[in-house]
Amino acid sequence: MSGRPTDLPLSGITVVSVEQAVAAPFATRQLADLGARVIKVERPGGGDFARRYDTTVHGESSYFVWLNRSKESITLDLKTDAGREVLERLLAEADVFVQNLAPGAAARLGLAPEALAERFPSLIAAGLSGYGTSGPWADRKAYDLLVQCQTGLVSLTGNEHGTARAGVSVADIAAGMYLYSGILTALFTRATTGVARAVEVSLFEALAEWMHQPAYYTRYGGTQPPRIGTRHATIAPYGAFTAADGKDVLFSIQNEREWAALCERFLERPALAADPRFATGSDRVAHREELDALVAERFAELDSRAAGKLLDEAGIANAGVNDMTEFLAHPVLDARERWRDVRIPGGAQVPALLPPADLSGTSPRMDAVPAVGEHTAGILAELGYGPADIDALRARQVI
Repeated sequence: MSGRPTDLPLSGITVVSVEQAVAAPFATRQLADLGARVIKVERPGGGDFARRYDTTVHGESSYFVWLNRSKESITLDLKTDAGREVLERLLAEADVFVQNLAPGAAARLGLAPEALAERFPSLIAAGLSGYGTSGPWADRKAYDLLVQCQTGLVSLTGNEHGTARAGVSVADIAAGMYLYSGILTALFTRATTGVARAVEVSLFEALAEWMHQPAYYTRYGGTQPPRIGTRHATIAPYGAFTAADGKDVLFSIQNEREWAALCERFLERPALAADPRFATGSDRVAHREELDALVAERFAELDSRAAGKLLDEAGIANAGVNDMTEFLAHPVLDARERWRDVRIPGGAQVPALLPPADLSGTSPRMDAVPAVGEHTAGILAELGYGPADIDALRARQVI
């Protein structure tokens, strides 16, 4: 691990996280990006089970490499008194405690926010759950796809042939983002009032926030938005069309000015802008099939490069439908120098994207992804454990 930064916004902040999988590690990695010291507590032996989701990145998990750079890893068996004693010493020096343990586990270990507040009044306790720590589903486990289903997201994705999950872990990502912003807010509150407030986020409620628009549409429109693939349920024309060279181009019309420009500059049918079937956004949605047929006919006359050029000239947002290989070579990422090399266990260097929020005058921390338990001995030494003590803990499989 490189030297800890002293010039980043969260330098001097220590985070202890009993975390696994995606959501909580995503939140703490973003704190580490800003300079916080993140001590990741893992199970002895295997560690975070996300380490074994796959082995595609030089033998390491693509999930784990994405979510765990710039952290320190300590192994602790929290089912033992000695393991919990080490954790207590860590928490006594920490600013933030993060956990996404199974339902009820934090309370059984004495790590519920109320219990922590009594022992560590200045500690911000941040917990992530599936469906909240109260209510009828408090004891249920939750994973990303389950939450996509429960919030109705899966009923909106896919097409007329069937539903589909979102291609990335959107429930986990949403929850991780809200946990991260909640912790930042709690740190600000503590700095300005002296009060350490607990933070709670659930996967279900995080993704539920994202579902407001289709929920309103359904409640007041009488039916939910249809599944229509890359088309937009409430805007037309909006979607991907196949050009003469077989490549798809997606574009979007957002207002009447753009609609008129599309008719004149791209479709080369300026009179169509005043056609009563397509006069307003609602009219265009109501006559989507007729309109899409006209647009598709024009795309069939042009290759994808020519179609994109005409749309650009008309001032209409458009994009090729990239696969992952094309995304990796995206000219914006290269031109803006968004890639940085990060070391992973075993010593290989892999490119990682910089955090999307650029803070002027600062460079984010992009340190190594830790091996399981890599920093155990060093952290224990900081806490006052001598070599013999560490050897004894190791012999008892506490670490």
